[in-house]
Amino acid sequence: MSTGNVLLGLLAAGPGHGYDLKRRHDERFPEARPLAYGQVYTSLQRLVRDGLAEVDATESDGGPERTTYRLTERGSLTLRTWLGEPVPPAPVSAANEIFAKVTAIIASGFGDPAAFLRLQRAAHLARMRELTAVKTVAGAPLSAVLSADYALTHLDADLRWMDNAAQRLGALAEEVTSA
Repeated sequence: MSTGNVLLGLLAAGPGHGYDLKRRHDERFPEARPLAYGQVYTSLQRLVRDGLAEVDATESDGGPERTTYRLTERGSLTLRTWLGEPVPPAPVSAANEIFAKVTAIIASGFGDPAAFLRLQRAAHLARMRELTAVKTVAGAPLSAVLSADYALTHLDADLRWMDNAAQRLGALAEEVTSA
């Protein structure tokens, strides 16, 4: 997901200046890493350069100059195209790093893979409790609830994988040490 496409989506709701777009992003994507102001302005400059956005107005109101941007027809078409394309299933997940660590623990002899999986399980469960708490806050924004649901589903899948891996540690150890 590119920052530019996300900014196009935010501009589709109406013109905005960099500060406003950053604020909208951080509110609507609560589980995402907050955008840096520099990233917002650099992306906006690229969108203007590529004809996807244009300057709507520049105001100072006695303070720093604020440039407001708006979506162009070309930007709208690019956004519609991006929104209509399916997202490829992710080839990499947290479970891949967990798998790599379990395999490395077995191969190196540095630790107990079952103990690592228990530690990882505890970390996942703690994060799941945090996300569940987000969902139970009265009046929580729907974007926060949906984001928490998404993360919880992925964490749950990782937990199921960890359970399967724990059951197969003996076979994995044989495979890793015989290679």
